[in-house]
Amino acid sequence: MRTTLDLPIDLLNEAMKATHIKTKTKVIIIALEEVIRKSKIAELKEFKGKIDLDIDLDTIRGRQCQY
Repeated sequence: MRTTLDLPIDLLNEAMKATHIKTKTKVIIIALEEVIRKSKIAELKEFKGKIDLDIDLDTIRGRQCQY
C-alpha cells in the first residue's frame, strides 16, 4: 500500500544507521513490527503471577538437579 508520510529525516537516518537497513521502507516496516511485538509482550506481562502452570522447567529443558 502506498502512503505519504512526513517524517523527520534525522530520525529516519538515525534509525537506518542503528539497524543497518538501507531502505526507508524496510526501516519503517521493522519499526512497526517492533511496536506491535512490544505491545504484545506488555499484554502478556499483565498475566505474570496470575496463571499457575504446573510445569518443571528443569525437566522440560533436560537439566539434571545437582543437589
